[in-house]
Amino acid sequence: MVYIQLFIAFFIPGIVGYGGGPPSIPLIQNEVVNRYGWMTNQDFSELVALGNALPGPIATKLAGQIGYEVAGIPGAAVALFAMVAPTVLLMIVLLNILLKYKDSPKIKLLTKLIKPTIAILLGVLAYDFFAESWGAAGAIQTVILIVASFLLLEKFKVHPAFVILGSLLYGAIFLG
Repeated sequence: MVYIQLFIAFFIPGIVGYGGGPPSIPLIQNEVVNRYGWMTNQDFSELVALGNALPGPIATKLAGQIGYEVAGIPGAAVALFAMVAPTVLLMIVLLNILLKYKDSPKIKLLTKLIKPTIAILLGVLAYDFFAESWGAAGAIQTVILIVASFLLLEKFKVHPAFVILGSLLYGAIFLG
């Protein structure tokens, strides 16, 4: 039964997560935290932070790790397959159609209209993470991490992976 649940939990974000990994993150979070309760929101946010620090697509890293935590190596395989299967199937079936209509104004409009939805989903996820951090770590620690991260990313142009690793280290030292 757990393998079916893993398949469903990652197949749904895989099929409706238009635009790749980042738009799939809130969908995965809803499945693994809210629907199945395999992890807490804080555990999920830490996994997302760690996943962003590693190379490769975030959705498959999340699927593999969560699948492994839930049901070991077979669980990881099922979750990974479920995450990539919709994309692979759609690419195989729709390749000729996509090539034929790639310059269509309707397709370009669809892409333009979906971007705000993705931005809202990511904004809601960021707000959830912020609210949980504010409650768990406290206002001062949260503000320190936000300001330091912003300055490192925007002013000093530090690679996001190093900012995430630095935040993890800060949390381990001061919040652990």
